[in-house]
Amino acid sequence: MWKLKIGAETVRGDNGDDNGGNESWVKTLNNHLGRQVWEFHPELGTPEELQQIHDARNGFADRRFDNRHSSDLLMRIQFANENPSFANVPQVKIKDTEEVTKEVVTITLRRAINFYSTIQAHDGHWPGDYGGPMFLIPGLVITLSITGALNAILSKEHRREICRYLYNHQNKDGGWGLHIEGPSTMFGTALNYVTLRLLGEGPEDGLGAMEKGRKWILDHGGATTITSWGKMWLSVLGVYEWSGNNPLPPEVWLCPYLLPCHPGRMWCHCRMVYLPMSYLYGKRFVGPVTPTIQSLRKELYTVPYHEIDWNEARNLCAKEDLYYPHPLVQDILWGSLYYAYEPVFMRWPANRLREKALHTVMQHIHYEDENTRYICIGPVNKVLNMLCCWVEDPNSEAFKLHLPRIFDYLWIAEDGMKMQGYNGSQLWDTAFAVQAIMSTNIAKEYGATLRKAHDYIKDSQVLEDCPGDLNFWYRHISKGAWPFSTADHGWPISDCTAEGLKAILLLSTFPSETVGGSLDVKRLYDAVNVILSLQNTDGGFATYELTRSYQWLELINPAETFGDIVIDYPYVECTSAAIQALTLFKKLYPGHRREEIENCIAKAAEFIENKQASDGSWYGSWGVCFTYAGWFGIKGLVDAGRTYKNCSSIQKACNYLLSKELASGGWGESYLSCQNKVYTNLKDNRPHIVNTGWAMLALIGAGQAERDSTPLHRAARILINSQMENGDFPQEEIMGVFNKNCMISYAAYRNIFPIWALGEYCCRVLQPL
Repeated sequence: MWKLKIGAETVRGDNGDDNGGNESWVKTLNNHLGRQVWEFHPELGTPEELQQIHDARNGFADRRFDNRHSSDLLMRIQFANENPSFANVPQVKIKDTEEVTKEVVTITLRRAINFYSTIQAHDGHWPGDYGGPMFLIPGLVITLSITGALNAILSKEHRREICRYLYNHQNKDGGWGLHIEGPSTMFGTALNYVTLRLLGEGPEDGLGAMEKGRKWILDHGGATTITSWGKMWLSVLGVYEWSGNNPLPPEVWLCPYLLPCHPGRMWCHCRMVYLPMSYLYGKRFVGPVTPTIQSLRKELYTVPYHEIDWNEARNLCAKEDLYYPHPLVQDILWGSLYYAYEPVFMRWPANRLREKALHTVMQHIHYEDENTRYICIGPVNKVLNMLCCWVEDPNSEAFKLHLPRIFDYLWIAEDGMKMQGYNGSQLWDTAFAVQAIMSTNIAKEYGATLRKAHDYIKDSQVLEDCPGDLNFWYRHISKGAWPFSTADHGWPISDCTAEGLKAILLLSTFPSETVGGSLDVKRLYDAVNVILSLQNTDGGFATYELTRSYQWLELINPAETFGDIVIDYPYVECTSAAIQALTLFKKLYPGHRREEIENCIAKAAEFIENKQASDGSWYGSWGVCFTYAGWFGIKGLVDAGRTYKNCSSIQKACNYLLSKELASGGWGESYLSCQNKVYTNLKDNRPHIVNTGWAMLALIGAGQAERDSTPLHRAARILINSQMENGDFPQEEIMGVFNKNCMISYAAYRNIFPIWALGEYCCRVLQPL
């Protein structure tokens, strides 16, 4: 049976020993706080628990084409046995003709928070599934296969569960999508087919699934039409030639920073992925050519491998994958580098400059590794950096330090084992959960839950800047920030800092004997300093850093699958979070940098107004989609001092949201809204509890109850009637997004936002009646 371990227990055995020396290879700043690792223990599990897991797996497999998202049942089964449950409160349902009362809402909230408290980890955070993208596991398996560490690092149980996951998320047509709910793409299909082959699956295995996958590849032109990221992975594996890639010259890292296209000016996720890619390209590294590799060279293409025109393949991309087509300027750029630049730098004497560039690239890779305790900013650069360390020196300590951190990214549910889009969303979910619980009229009943969450947030703050010259390493200040996940990860993010600060400030208004002592005021000042330092000249806030270059740089975005990846754009969501945090801080600490804070809020509010579309909407870049951004847009403006009466932006935003309310009540928005940038309802016009929660919070914040509370009552009824017998809420469609086209799971949202919306509804809509 699989067991989720948390924090220090992830590096120690069940008896508290060093777990085979693992602890010495996993560096930490705070005793591994927030770390989540699944381990297989064959001796664990009662017959009843094992049957529950078996039923959950079969249930998912049977319904996988209707419900693509897992419900995190393995974690819930474990926590149901480990954590004490609250006294069961009878479930309530409301008919369409019945009035929603404060008593009914309070019962629903108590049942919801009772349940949600039982799936809180002992260190105070809420673990959960942060999967969704289907291109992450392939990079890991390819890297481990090349380095010869596949079977040593991934046990047969790990490999079995990864295969389960890939088979479960294969589409009916035989292909795999970019994410679990997406249609089949060459990027997803070719990489996941290769992954299954590397894990030991034969070309005819999977009850016909492998044959269907290979047929999809061949029917759509073969693997020569895979995207540029896919070409890179297949090249290092040895089933695609480097001459079929557009150039990624590492010498760009030697250019002066004043160039607008310098990688140090790019969005950190973009530069941290293309950094190791440029190393592998510069080396033209290819892993061992095994019999499986030789077989894949035959399986993936419509013509014999030696007859493929690799130069033509450079710019091929399957139409199913093409979200961001290359503009002409890119074709000219890559062609010039391919024909004129690369032949020179592959030979003496110019190859000496290449060696210098490769050395510089490895310096930056090691800096990233060391300052994230080998977690790295995300899963793509994690496995790429690990591969680069092995290519540099197969026996290096750096490679060995990478290996145990693989498990930080692996998550298992009833659909199998996946690789997450980060090492978790621990801080983000915990900060939201605190705000949700504290929005209710029963928050003081959950002092123990809030105290643990408070401790987690306090202990996850980043306490120091990265070492060395931050300008040389292209890093922003981080002292006082909060990360998305854990302090060991450490990358500072604007909205995570804002949400962490909001939660800390709200908790400081509760008695310390209930929720624990408040954070030292100097650390609050540090957080404010980080937020203020991240405001751009246009008033907006980007994610990790200031916007360092120009929007036209997106012309050289080489990733056909993703949009807006080259620079760190300012976002409505990040800007609104900053406004909310600074407004609350100013209220509690009016004497600290008051003028700067007021000027920051004023500029930020103008940015939000300027980003609003003519129809009243805002496009959501990190959640699905217009309902998510609508919540942030309205809340930011309200906290900046605007009201429905004096602000036309709020009026338009409310009218827009109300125009999207479903006839049955509530809101339900499809991920297609993000992809197509047009509001799209879910299939059959079904409401979604998370979209409904966001829209309710937005409208309540804008004073909708004073004008017409009917839409709020209808929405509240949807949330109340959606609650399950045990107090949980159902997992519905995927609700997270990045780079416009790829969806990602926020498993905690199904619990957080019904609680938050009903909490605000009870206190601000029903209470005044």
